[in-house]
Amino acid sequence: MSEFQSSRRSQAQSELGLNEDIRQEQKVELALQKEELRRAEKDAKRQMIEMSFSYRLVQGIAKWMDKYFLDPILGFVPGVGDFISTVFVLPFIYVSAVKVRSLPLTLAVVFNVLKDAAIGLIPFWIGNIADFFNRSYLQNFRLIVGYVEDDRDVINEVNRKAVWTAILIVIFCVIIYLLVRLVVLITEWIGGWFA
Repeated sequence: MSEFQSSRRSQAQSELGLNEDIRQEQKVELALQKEELRRAEKDAKRQMIEMSFSYRLVQGIAKWMDKYFLDPILGFVPGVGDFISTVFVLPFIYVSAVKVRSLPLTLAVVFNVLKDAAIGLIPFWIGNIADFFNRSYLQNFRLIVGYVEDDRDVINEVNRKAVWTAILIVIFCVIIYLLVRLVVLITEWIGGWFA
């Protein structure tokens, strides 16, 4: 009699659509569990990145280079200053490419670096003075933090501009090449006066 009642109950629930409600609730519960698991994995990854040496190094470099103006001060040292500033950018590229694993973020970081380098190469210390106002290290750190903390506004902005950023990287490479040639020509011209 129990089997008969069970089959009759199932048939009645099916006719009333109650089995669909149960299946729908199970699907919703499964989706919620998957979302919770995704969030837990994302939090674990975020914590791992934030605790890494390279992330803390990037944080310190951004503070020293832009908040304490070490980048523009180094720019006043001819030749060596710009090289040293460029070396300090490598951890930013490492974190964006290897730790965060985002091509659009890496493109944005490289673009900010090239823009900073182009500004620093403007002759007659104009570029060095302008470098006080261009805070590329803090910009790059803000972008990395946005990605690590899953800030949708930052991520969407960087992703939306990725193609243009790649194009601008090529343009800035050409600008930097031309500025280096200009600096060399000016140096040779000034050197010709003293020779």
